[in-house]
Formats: sequence, structure tokens, C-alpha cells
Amino acid sequence: MSQFALRPVEASDLDAIFEQMRDPESVRLAAFTAEDPNDRGAFDAHMATVMSSSENRLRAIVRDSQLVGTIASYPSEGATEVTYWIDRGCWGQGIATRALGLLLEEISLRPIRARASSDNAGSLRVLEKAGFHAVGTELSYAPGRGAEIEETILELP
Repeated sequence: MSQFALRPVEASDLDAIFEQMRDPESVRLAAFTAEDPNDRGAFDAHMATVMSSSENRLRAIVRDSQLVGTIASYPSEGATEVTYWIDRGCWGQGIATRALGLLLEEISLRPIRARASSDNAGSLRVLEKAGFHAVGTELSYAPGRGAEIEETILELP
């Protein structure tokens, strides 16, 4: 059985995270991404802000000593929201489900929200398995697709 853990993101992880988050197919599916996933300066500035905030919980997802993604919680519109990014080479292996379960053990505050593009069936399924329920949808501009698309808003009571 493989070793699996969450740990705080370290500066040495940023090169791998940047590469994961600029993969074109991942960007298309996630949809709500950076304006330009290839802009390393913008990525570094964003990560510096995220990593310096005590309100954010940013974790590296590690399987067998390899960084396979990230998962985070952060305040948004008066609630706590979660988000994750899994390296495309690891999709369909239960990593997001396991990581989300571990992160939810760290967070006692409820409710927790999450968002996913409404056509991202895999991500919606991960959230539903963790107990999230759809509470609404909204149309928003998705930089990863260069268009306005529907986003599902979910909540874990």
C-alpha cells in the first residue's frame, strides 16, 4: 500500500506545482484558473500571498514521497471554501478523495463550501463522496476556457 499524506506546501514544491497547474487539459477541466497559467511571475506572487496568510491552509498532497497535487482551504464570502488540484497523471486514482478526507479532518468549522465547473463530473463526485451537496449554480467567467460557464456551488453542513 502506498504512503499518503498532506503536509504544508514548501518553497521547494513551487516548481512542480507550477507545472501541474499549467497543464492545458487540467486548466480546461478546472476552468476557474489563473488568467495566464504560463505566467510564472503571477503564479509566484499568488503563491506568496496564499502561503503568507494565516487564514489559508495550503497542503501538498504526497504519495510515496512524490508531490501529486495540492489542497487548500481559505475564507471566501464569510465562509470557508476548499479547493484542490491533482496532477493529471494521477487522475482517477482516488487521490482527491483521500486528500479531501484528510483536510476535512483538520477543519472543524462547518459549513464548508466548494465550487466546480458543472461539467467536471470527477470533481463533483469527489465532493459528493465527502458529503457535500449542491446548493446552487452561477454563471461566471472561466479563464481556463475563455468563456462564461456554469459553476456548481456545494456545501458540507
